[in-house]
Amino acid sequence: MKTLPITDACVSQAPEPDEVAAAEDRGTRERVVRSILSHGPSTVAELGERLGLTTAAIRRHLGVLCETGLITSRGQRVYGQRGRGRPAKVFLLTDAGRASFPQAYDRLAAKAIDLLVETSGPQALTNLAWQRTRDIEAAYGVLHDARPDADPVDLLAEALNLVGYVTSIEPVASGEQLCQHHCPVAHIAARYPELCAVETELFSSLLHSHVQRLATIAHGDGVCTTHVPNPPKEG
Repeated sequence: MKTLPITDACVSQAPEPDEVAAAEDRGTRERVVRSILSHGPSTVAELGERLGLTTAAIRRHLGVLCETGLITSRGQRVYGQRGRGRPAKVFLLTDAGRASFPQAYDRLAAKAIDLLVETSGPQALTNLAWQRTRDIEAAYGVLHDARPDADPVDLLAEALNLVGYVTSIEPVASGEQLCQHHCPVAHIAARYPELCAVETELFSSLLHSHVQRLATIAHGDGVCTTHVPNPPKEG
């Protein structure tokens, strides 16, 4: 089988970690998030006291964290008699902020799949893999029905984005590369490659094309990359 190269366009170009200030900022923001996780909703003053930072510095980091969706703010809840003036603003983690910390979901899912295969056989894993792709297939079907003349690759990328992937399309000389920059099941797929294989089969079926998976996040690549060849020339 011919091996196709992954173009630079599909690979995220991460900046070199040579800016000490930027690295320190990232570390400080992690400390802010961990402090809120440990102590609950916190005011600027409370965070500053815990972390030994000025009010201005805390506000700057909170602004970035709010923009990225890891934290949000609300008025501080006051129990008992309330004094004059507005209640202080407190900052708390969003669902995305909590999800940024290690979870046990992957381990639980892996154990559940192990038990499923042990009790029902390998075919049960394949059935599960196909079941997982139904959301992608359904989203693609709705989009295709609404815009039957649209490029199928564009529709598939849009469908993938709707169900939680971060997907783009990059043209190459021999066709297009479907680049998935996020995989919701990457840790599980690393243990069960059948999930990736079935997903690739679905892409091939929807696009009526012999697609080729070039890279996956589950196997340590930065982007899940699928090559979609140009349609054969007529005549």
